[in-house]
Amino acid sequence: MQKAMNISYEIGNKLYLNITNKCPCSCTFCIRNNGDGAYGSDPLWLEHQPNEEEVIANLKTRDLNSYEEIIFCGYGEPTCELDILLAAARYIRSVSKTPIRLNTNGLGDLINKRDIAHDFSGLVDTISISLNAPTAEEYNAVTRPSFKDVNCFEEMLSFAKSVQKEVPNVMLTVVDIIGEDEIKRSQAVADKAGIHLRVRPYED
Repeated sequence: MQKAMNISYEIGNKLYLNITNKCPCSCTFCIRNNGDGAYGSDPLWLEHQPNEEEVIANLKTRDLNSYEEIIFCGYGEPTCELDILLAAARYIRSVSKTPIRLNTNGLGDLINKRDIAHDFSGLVDTISISLNAPTAEEYNAVTRPSFKDVNCFEEMLSFAKSVQKEVPNVMLTVVDIIGEDEIKRSQAVADKAGIHLRVRPYED
């Protein structure tokens, strides 16, 4: 396992922010299982957990206005370091009009032991939430969350519905490798929740 302090990395015309390696899930399809980086990036395993100052210092080395979108998405769940996430988003907002997106597993309420949806109001433009499967049983089998005696599937959907009131664009996502039947059933779950479903390609 190669480690570095790649707090930000570029894919195309988008900037991705890798603010933590912590995650309460161990998804069967997670790209962390396949290597040290994503989509040709340098290693995303962090040498240590960066603090707020380190993340903002890294952002100051980037021309934030030159990107199509700035996305909190790395080798960890961004809401595991919610204070850093929010501080970084506030900094970006203070210097740039570039849209901000959060990619999340949707378990931030459980991680932070409180409702966090309102925290993103006025800061984040888009939140993409991993649905992963159409039922709680299938979700647990694929996502393998560390939280026990909690219906993580329902917690994730509850967060999605709550944050939809705070953020302009909210979507649920599944990877295309789950199969057509599961995608159709996932679409039904998203339709019932009133949230757009995005089927995203799996990357080795």
